[in-house]
Amino acid sequence: MAEIIQKDGTWTFDGDALRLTPGRDKNVGLLRRTLGELVLPLTALAGISLEQGKRTGRLRLRLRDGADPLLHATGGRLTEPHDPYQLIVDSDRYGVAEYFTEEVRTALLLDRIPADPVTGYLLPGPSVPLSVSAGDGTVSFDGERIRLEWNWKAEDAKAAGGTRTLAMADLTGVEWQPAVGLENGHLRFSVRHSPTKAPAKYDPNAVELWGFKKDPLMALVAAAVQARLPHPAAPVDEPPRELAAARPQAAPAPAEDDHDALLRRLRELGELHRSGVLTDEEFTLAKQAILKRM
Repeated sequence: MAEIIQKDGTWTFDGDALRLTPGRDKNVGLLRRTLGELVLPLTALAGISLEQGKRTGRLRLRLRDGADPLLHATGGRLTEPHDPYQLIVDSDRYGVAEYFTEEVRTALLLDRIPADPVTGYLLPGPSVPLSVSAGDGTVSFDGERIRLEWNWKAEDAKAAGGTRTLAMADLTGVEWQPAVGLENGHLRFSVRHSPTKAPAKYDPNAVELWGFKKDPLMALVAAAVQARLPHPAAPVDEPPRELAAARPQAAPAPAEDDHDALLRRLRELGELHRSGVLTDEEFTLAKQAILKRM
């Protein structure tokens, strides 16, 4: 098992899955704290990288396209404090971060995990029920219905319609857009047979966002809804419920020459230990993990 503990959070890898636990540091974003611990199957991962700076660095995970409803719903627009797939690393822990990175990369190689896009979500999305208040309204979602309630900041034309309820069966999509500069953001639900080009402030199926603290939490609602919609890359003749439960087939057995790669890795770990990069405890844990694979 490989583990790295930082103020920003703790990442643990057991060979089959990564467990991402947000830290309690004040710089950890509200979305990450609310989302809580994530368990990421190795099959959902496309790669990992370590970026080293003078004082701090950053571990980044790259997921396979279509694996995570949160990433699909946000379209790469989550800023750094809220992105659960980044971890800030202090410079004195670069050695541990390098070892963690190598462990994950080796597992991807040994298990022959492809980096190709997937046609079914490999993560379940945020748990429901969910209720978030931000911008001009409150959105509640129980897994089957979405409830939109307006506050005093909503435009009269939208508020006049009162509380709105949308059934999942009537939805064709969901879009989360954060506020950027002078441009307001929104959480918008696309309803079947009801196309609209109205701005979010007038759209009864959208919440307008102004860039305040709780705006990113609306992304959790978008992800929970997205997880229950048909996967965008799914074959048209396959039922959505089957797609939601789909998982990739078991990976082929490792090649015979993987044994030599593990031996090389043991030698590298020994050099890192002798040079002081790895502590005795870290070296022992790493050595046991490799011997277990052998």
